[in-house]
Amino acid sequence: MKLCNKTALVTGGAVRIGAAICGALAKEGCHVVVHCRESVREAERLARKLASEGVKSWVCQGALETEVDCRTLLHKAREQAGRLDILINNAAVFHKDSLAAVTESALCREFSVNLFAPILLTRHFAEFSRSGSVINLLDRRIEANDSECLVYSLTKKALAAFTREAALALAPGIVVNGVAPGAVLPPPGKGMKYLHDRAGRIPMERQITPRDVAAAVISLLKLDGVTGQTLFVDGGQHLLGNGV
Repeated sequence: MKLCNKTALVTGGAVRIGAAICGALAKEGCHVVVHCRESVREAERLARKLASEGVKSWVCQGALETEVDCRTLLHKAREQAGRLDILINNAAVFHKDSLAAVTESALCREFSVNLFAPILLTRHFAEFSRSGSVINLLDRRIEANDSECLVYSLTKKALAAFTREAALALAPGIVVNGVAPGAVLPPPGKGMKYLHDRAGRIPMERQITPRDVAAAVISLLKLDGVTGQTLFVDGGQHLLGNGV
């Protein structure tokens, strides 16, 4: 896909990896709808920055917890931008929950945003787009078992499976791929030392950045003959399996 003058919706696009993806899309001449839930000020600031670089940019605020939420977001995005060619399912929630700590509310909270929302957004995107591209943000944990993040890991493994299923279901018009980052940014309020101390062994011996993840997204969007694939951006950590 040639990205110049295409329009993309990036969920969770206001901050962190999402903001890097929005910036990379804009550099390719792609117009961007920045979705946010609570980071409205950051989303508006980013939208102004993108617009100053010569592309169109809009902000869509909303939750992603129900089918109505997802349908409403797609409607708002199309209404503002006029069209959507690309959907980046980046928004996610992350909590550390062991099996002993799992509750019904924890399951519903993470599965609704991390799995159900990307599925529903993809479905509604495909209803009005005969051609286009969907990128799902996964996690290198899909190739490992992490008992400290049980629910989160399960949501990402299920989303990886959905990526393959959707690629087949939506071919040939819409391609669906995944990007699986490793440890990229520390939790809010923590510094890079915190991330370095907990990231585990990285075979490439270099810290992965949001820019690396964004570059992987751009690469997949440009590869018209690739669908149902997952590109790991983790310095080789997924090759270690459950190792750290």
